Amino acid sequence: MAAKSTLRVPHLRGIDVGYRLSGKRIDPEKPTVVLLNSMCVTSSLYEAQFASGLLTGLVNLLAIEPLGHGATTTSAEHWTYWDSAHMALETMEALGVEKAFVLGTSQGGWIAVRMALLAPDKILGLLPLGTSMDSESEASREMGGWDPEPLLTPFYEKWSVSTPDFVVDEVWCGMVGQLGFSGTASAETLAFWGRTLKEVYSGEEGRKKLRMALLNLMERDGLLRRLRDIKCPVYWLQAANDPVFGKVIPAEHIKLFTSSPEATLTFVEAGGHYLSATSPLETEEAIVKMVNTYA
Repeated sequence: MAAKSTLRVPHLRGIDVGYRLSGKRIDPEKPTVVLLNSMCVTSSLYEAQFASGLLTGLVNLLAIEPLGHGATTTSAEHWTYWDSAHMALETMEALGVEKAFVLGTSQGGWIAVRMALLAPDKILGLLPLGTSMDSESEASREMGGWDPEPLLTPFYEKWSVSTPDFVVDEVWCGMVGQLGFSGTASAETLAFWGRTLKEVYSGEEGRKKLRMALLNLMERDGLLRRLRDIKCPVYWLQAANDPVFGKVIPAEHIKLFTSSPEATLTFVEAGGHYLSATSPLETEEAIVKMVNTYA
């Protein structure tokens, strides 16, 4: 399901941001970890983290749904991942969070890095999961990354036509589930996400939201030459058999965080692309280590 709480921030002439907190309010005595979800899912991706007594006792968890996702809405019809990063920073400010660690899964990873580039004084550390720092480039494909153009273009074209009774189809729901959870999810989990996608992406507004989310993924800019400007620690986790970006891409990209005090890459055996959901123990260990080291 989408987040149940929203707040208004000024970016893009106004965005209603879907978010979820681990407590009733931000506890100023605890550090905060912002959670940014992957493509077409919602803050519910982090259910395991919200259910962890260890994590919720140690930190404030703040899940923010990027533009095009969950309960987040705006009247602007065009936006980029940079806008989601601006929005997330404004959400932190609105909730009284001065500084935070940021964990992002897949697309959430490159939104997290954008946040650190835009506001280096506010981001204490980054935990990218199952991600890449490049665009969907030829170089990425040469290093074993997927080729989304032939797979995703037919969906983009179909979703560019006005459809008042639009509901996202089973094929797309199946792709999100299979690629994201990489064969590790139960039938119950896949059914939950199928229902959630159909709730979020229905009607004309849902179609426009999904179309732009997809366009963001397909046409995003790369960050490779910017990574040297990241000054905070980076703990990157990747599934050993990640079906989208593989192992070579993260192994090469982690080397580019040359100004970070610590930049590590850990491969997780038996994990899926959505590592926070498929490998919650390893995700929790990384969060706890970073917070205890750098808070």
